[in-house]
Amino acid sequence: MSTEKEKTSAPSSSSSSSSSSPSVELCKGVNGLEKILLRESRGSSTEVYLYGGHVTSWKNDHGEELLFLSNKAIFKTPKAIRGGIPLCFPQFGGLGTLDQHGFARNRFWAIDDDPPPFPTNTLSKAFVDLILKPSEEDTKIWPHSFEFRLRIALGPGGDLMLTSRIRNTNSEGKPFSFTFAYHTYFSVSDISEVRVEGLETLDYLDNLQNKERFTEQGDALTFESEVDKIYLSTPTKIAIIDHEKKRTFVVRKDGLPDAVVWNPWDKKAKALADFGDDEYKHMLCVEAAAIEKPITLKPGEEWKGRLELSAVPSSYCSGQLDPQRVLLGS
Repeated sequence: MSTEKEKTSAPSSSSSSSSSSPSVELCKGVNGLEKILLRESRGSSTEVYLYGGHVTSWKNDHGEELLFLSNKAIFKTPKAIRGGIPLCFPQFGGLGTLDQHGFARNRFWAIDDDPPPFPTNTLSKAFVDLILKPSEEDTKIWPHSFEFRLRIALGPGGDLMLTSRIRNTNSEGKPFSFTFAYHTYFSVSDISEVRVEGLETLDYLDNLQNKERFTEQGDALTFESEVDKIYLSTPTKIAIIDHEKKRTFVVRKDGLPDAVVWNPWDKKAKALADFGDDEYKHMLCVEAAAIEKPITLKPGEEWKGRLELSAVPSSYCSGQLDPQRVLLGS
């Protein structure tokens, strides 16, 4: 379980007798699937299923769920879990020969008890390292050797951090290319009351119009119909403002130049077997991604893509929002 304090599933650290100290616990989830429960000392938590290396829950210190998970989510192979943070690798969407979004999200990952040194300093004591290596079946459909290491960490303030490290371990000198996304489903009170800031005036590819390229207008994004867009050359910080909850999600990303914005709206929601007819009203996907320019790794090379999510109170009065402070601040 790769924390200095936590080699077993005991729920408290050896450095403190307090029951509220950070903890990492391996337990059984839906349908008996193994999951890891991370808790921070102030009460925030996250759940990660080994199936898919999939974060399915992220709660703040008030116990409020911040990620959307469909009531109809199917926790059963080979179906990916609908909601949370699916990992799209080695292919985003249908951009290639593999099944939709590749195979990382519907494989069983292992706990990495001895990961290589982590270059980033982290204050987090609640974290877990996972690893995915290709099976024989995987190499038949994608003939490359790789190691995909994923660290999921909860910061002391309840921030959720995901760091992916993907290494080309091909021995015969063969490079490979891939596309990638953290397909994050945010929980929102009402999609018609949500704004996204940080993507204004950018170019995007519209998946609803054969990936035709357009330029976004100068206003923040609001939602009144189906949306499926890939924004290009996006800033490292994007804000999602939920007026009704007076909450702003801040997405910080590194190594991930693109951002996908997706909501299926009513018709497509009805067509999805693992998605409730009205659930589109309470979710929005804003996905840190590398899609337009695939990542290419030579043997021995490693790519790193990092996502950090935080949820902060947002002030909202008479149409004047406070997200600029969020976007321009630290």
